[in-house]
Parts: sequence; C-alpha cells; structure tokens
Amino acid sequence: MKILTIIGARPQFVKAAVVSREFAKYPSIEEVILHTGQHFDKNMSDVFFDEMEIPKPDYNLEINSLSHGAMTGRMLEEIEKVLIKEQPNYVMVYGDTNSTIAGALAAKKLHIKVAHIEAGLRSFNIEMPEEVNRILTDRISDVLFCPTQTAIDNLEKEGGKNSYGEIVMSGDVMQDAAMFYAEKAKEKNTISNDILKSHFILCTLHRAENTDSKEKLTDIVNALNEIQKTTNIVLPLHPRTAKKLNEFNLKLNVTLIEPVGYFDMITLLENCKMVMTDSGGLQKEAFFFHKNCVTLREQTEWVELVKNGYNKLAGSNYEQILKLSNEMLSKSSDFSKNLYGNGNAAEVIAQWFVNQG
Repeated sequence: MKILTIIGARPQFVKAAVVSREFAKYPSIEEVILHTGQHFDKNMSDVFFDEMEIPKPDYNLEINSLSHGAMTGRMLEEIEKVLIKEQPNYVMVYGDTNSTIAGALAAKKLHIKVAHIEAGLRSFNIEMPEEVNRILTDRISDVLFCPTQTAIDNLEKEGGKNSYGEIVMSGDVMQDAAMFYAEKAKEKNTISNDILKSHFILCTLHRAENTDSKEKLTDIVNALNEIQKTTNIVLPLHPRTAKKLNEFNLKLNVTLIEPVGYFDMITLLENCKMVMTDSGGLQKEAFFFHKNCVTLREQTEWVELVKNGYNKLAGSNYEQILKLSNEMLSKSSDFSKNLYGNGNAAEVIAQWFVNQG
C-alpha cells in the first residue's frame, strides 16, 4: 500500500507527523511525502524537521506567493507529475488549504483514490476560501476521516453515503499532536520567564477578513488595548498583521513578540489564562490545554466548542470582545468532556489503511 501525503503548511506537517509515525509501524504501508511549499517558512529547515521528529518531504514543489487561482493551478500541474511517477494507491490530504484541493483534484483526474483527514468541517461561510476547499475536497474523497461527531453530522445532512465516500470517525489528529509534543515543549521552548509569569492572555490575529478591513482591525486593536489596561496580552505578531497595522496607522499597546514555533506556542498555551484568536486550529488547542477561548470571528468550524461553552464568538465588535473576554476570564470550565477522541486518531487512520490490504 503506497500512500502519497500532500501537505503545504506548518500545521499540516505537525498533523502529518503523528500519522507518519503510526504508518512507520506497519511494513505494508509505504508513505511518500510531498510539500507543495504553499506556506513558505524560512524556519522550516532540517533542524525543524529533526526537532519535530517529522519525516523530511520526498518532494518540495516550492509553490507560494501566488493568487489562489494561480497557486492551485500550478500545484495541480506539478502534483500530477509526481503522481504519474509514484503511482500511489491513495493520495492523502489534510484540512482545507489550496494544497488540499489541488492534491485531491490531481488524484481524482488520474483515478487515484483520495483520503481526506479533517473531513466534514463546515463554517457555513462560503466566502471563505477554506470553506470552498473543504467542501469540494470532501465531495471527491473516497474515504473521509472525521475528527468529530459534528463533522459526521454535517456530511449526513449533505447526503451521507449517497453523496460521499466511506465516512470514518477517527478523532482529531491535532489532539494526538498536542499530547505528543507537550512534554517536548518543556525542554525546547524559548519564551522568557517574565512573559510566562505575567498571568497573560494569549492572542493571535492574522486572518485576512480581520486584517484587511480597517474598520474591523481598528475595533479589534482598540478592544485589545483596553483589555491590556487590566490584563497583559501576549501577541505573536504575524507579518500580515504588522503590515496592516502600519498601513492603517494603528498601534497595539499589548506585549508583541516575534512569530513563534509549535513548541513555544504550546508553552504559551499551557501558561496563559485565556486565548483570543481568529485562528481555527488554536481554538481547538485552547481546549486541549484546558483554556477558555474568545474567537475574533463571526463563525467557527468547531461548533462543539461553542455549544459546550468553551468558546465564545466575538467577531470584530469592540463591545462584544470586551464583554466576552471578561466573561471567559472569570469562567471556570470543566474540560473533562471528550470532544475530539482519545488521542488515538493516527492509530485509527493507519489501521484503516492496513485493513485495506
């Protein structure tokens, strides 16, 4: 069984790492890893792969810094060449990036089966490129590994077995990764003790829907600056956000630090009081590390976090951000619920492929 795994961003490497480790236990599985280069990251050197115990990609297409259409088109062309050469039994894709849909499309046009990890997620905002990518990838996948019951419910509402391939409840590979890397982070983190002892809120801000709107970004900045008066906010500053703050002449008065790697992010999560973010993955990771979250978006793919009270959606509204932040800072939540599996998603996925022979 040959599986060609397609990944294009740092979070996808982290997820793929736990699955690759599980694949390595089975001689019957041969995995080939292709990195599209979608999210160029100068920090993704050999040291990064060694420290994270991630297999180095067999192929790196180095396709980045293009428009959505141009990027996806280039990826389709180059992935197809690799698929013709490797002739895998399955192409495995993660999440909802341009790399995800390009890999799935290239495989289907060559009649190669597609496995989609993190299938069934929906934000119900079709204007988000990620929503388009995940819907289309699900529709053409042969096996859909779902992280939650909510994801399965979404697929069932859209037609279930009549519209989709085999639907499998796998649990969430990000929980596997969080459990695996938490211990390693204690040895490898570089965050200063002054920050870790400051009883801080961890905040990330990078989504184009927030940063590209002067009105939204102004409201968020004003809200963060107000919260900073009573509670320290630590914000790893994304280059896109820095550029827009300068363009709109906005000043963040919070504790700004350089963008951080996965180990440092885990350390920040473990030591913060609460999380504020417009990231998808960080909402889940807040739950994994038992932290309440305020999401700076109007909707989320992780609706079970909202339903169970671990997450509040504030959007970019100044008053809502202040109100919900105060609520979640003082809230004591019970994080004993099992929303994302038992940390054995990679094992479930690997075993499924083994059973295919």
